[in-house]
This record gives sequence, C-alpha cells and structure tokens, in this order.
Amino acid sequence: MPVIKIKGMSCAHCVASVTKALSDINGIENVHVSLSDREASFDLSRDDIPVRAIRDAIEKIGFEVE
Repeated sequence: MPVIKIKGMSCAHCVASVTKALSDINGIENVHVSLSDREASFDLSRDDIPVRAIRDAIEKIGFEVE
C-alpha cells in the first residue's frame, strides 16, 4: 500500500478533496487520508500509474506532495 505525505491539509474538507482527487485516478482504490499524519494511503489495481499523475492530482487541488 503506497503512502504519500501531503503538505497543506488543515480540515475535513481538505481530506475529502484529497480522497476524491486520488479516487478519481483510474487504478487507485481504497483511499485513506489522515489529517493528523498528513498522508494518504491507497491500493493500486494497476502497476502502470505514473507517480507524476498522483502528484499532479494533488497539486491541482492546491496541496503539495512532500
């Protein structure tokens, strides 16, 4: 289960936004976002998801991948 650190989350709305952004990527499932740990974990149903696609989805909604 990959884990990414996310900078800039401060509330439940942030968690929901990150969860949706990651869930909308084809091949990412079971997204769990922790506000206290400032990270997101998820399952991959495909091995060919570019890291850049994940980073872009997070940055597009105003957060930063550490």
